Amino acid sequence: MTPSDLAAATAQALPEMIEDLRTLVELETPSNDKRLLDAGLAAISGWVVDRLGEPDGTERHDCGPHGDVLALTYRGTAPGTVLMLCHYDTVWPAGTLAEWPFEVVDGRASGPGVFDMKTGLVQAVWTLRLLRELELPHPSVRLLLNGDEEIGSPASRRHIERLSEDVLATLVFEASLDGALKTSRKGVGLFDVTAHGIESHAGLDPFAGASAIHALAEVVPRIAALSAPERGTTVNVGLISGGTGRNVIAAQASCGIDIRIAEPEETKRIDAALHALAPSDQRVRLTVTGEWNRPPMVPGGPSRRLFEQAHAIAAEHGWELEETAVGGASDGNFVSALGRPVLDGLGALGSGAHARHEHTVLAPIPARTALTIGLLRALAADAT
Repeated sequence: MTPSDLAAATAQALPEMIEDLRTLVELETPSNDKRLLDAGLAAISGWVVDRLGEPDGTERHDCGPHGDVLALTYRGTAPGTVLMLCHYDTVWPAGTLAEWPFEVVDGRASGPGVFDMKTGLVQAVWTLRLLRELELPHPSVRLLLNGDEEIGSPASRRHIERLSEDVLATLVFEASLDGALKTSRKGVGLFDVTAHGIESHAGLDPFAGASAIHALAEVVPRIAALSAPERGTTVNVGLISGGTGRNVIAAQASCGIDIRIAEPEETKRIDAALHALAPSDQRVRLTVTGEWNRPPMVPGGPSRRLFEQAHAIAAEHGWELEETAVGGASDGNFVSALGRPVLDGLGALGSGAHARHEHTVLAPIPARTALTIGLLRALAADAT
């Protein structure tokens, strides 16, 4: 099949893909609502079966209060397996759809989760549907759906790492950056520093107290100073809380910190510095809690070759595919940290992730789908 034939086939499928996108966006799936996540996953699973038929293998894992993990395997016509990684949760709370419904205006689809990342999920499923309809050679496909990506994938991480172990490649259908694939992502650390002071009356007995707020205010600049832009490290103190009243010497105060790193070695420096923090008032005690939520995505040789294949396929279709590094993390970070081939950003073109102007540009969807079809064909040829 020529690139022009494939382009025509994907373009012909676009109206149905848009209707499927409407179906998924109209399923509210906020990360913190187990009831809606379960209902959404049931509907998505039924939609996948409608589009692809019954899978050859099914795994479902109960993730407690988080969205469950569902892995559906469809047998291919060539050796090996490709993991398609998608999340079905969104940052948008229940009820958002009532005030912000799915709509298409001037070639753009908008609605909660349309860009991050329900368009990518539609593209993933239609990639396999068209491969099968057009009888094109392809490896087996393992479609993994998780419902806790937006909160750091605390329950699904181990399943992602396990299910990516034996595959030819992992393809992540997060949104692109203006069409560019995401070959590098920063790692993320989420920490809280809490000051434990001594409470007293600010007027009657001010010197008996030891202010947790004052101590925290003293160390916050030191925390911010841990940023090292030349290394790709940024530190943001994004939350502050503490105290019980303006006339009370505060017994407790805390701050929430978001840390992004491009170099894995930065974890040791940051950890040591956070645990070495101490205020000048020795009566105040500091505690540090939290963790490194995701390691950085640093592309190794196998991932570089995967991008080069994608670049060549795009060139066959007459367009230039670029790559980029971004500060945000995804589930692809877990796969990359294990040295396995991964390619991210195969999903939508658009903008506004996590914002009210979130939207997907519809015209590029067929070309993006054709790109992924080409990748699976190339991986099949390599494995044969």
